[in-house]
Amino acid sequence: MKKQLIKLFLFITITIGFTSCRTIAPKYDYQKLAKASIKLGMDIDLTDNHKLYIEAAEWMGVPYRYGGESKKGVDCSGLTAHIYKKVYRKKLERSSEEQRSSNCYKITKRNLKEGDLVFFSNNKSKKKATHVGIYLKNNKFIHSSTSQGVIISDLEENYYHKYWLSAGRVK
Repeated sequence: MKKQLIKLFLFITITIGFTSCRTIAPKYDYQKLAKASIKLGMDIDLTDNHKLYIEAAEWMGVPYRYGGESKKGVDCSGLTAHIYKKVYRKKLERSSEEQRSSNCYKITKRNLKEGDLVFFSNNKSKKKATHVGIYLKNNKFIHSSTSQGVIISDLEENYYHKYWLSAGRVK
């Protein structure tokens, strides 16, 4: 009788142990993701950095302002610095050239990953970055345009193809 009680106790303990094991699904704010997807005009997958896309969407349409760092107005390096601080908890230098030369190591265009910085130069020597954005995916990047404010653009657009300087992964 005692052996049967011990076996029953072990059986119940093991059964409870296995049935109580469960995987906890990550928490997603599907409403914010849906709004971000619409605002950015792109699908956001489960494997994407949701914080990056939600934060990027909150900046869409903010007007360009040289030296600006707020939603009242922001320039390209102010935008990248703010998003990096909020999403990745990394402090970037304030100018696009300093971000390129101090905060990143160079990568090739074909090795771009979500969150990498993309640099452009419209000066004749093409040695210093004059514009920066954050790569999202599918050749799309977010940046602050002098004429349109914060927008999503495609790396293959003529202007960005012509003035491409380099890409960088933040250290």
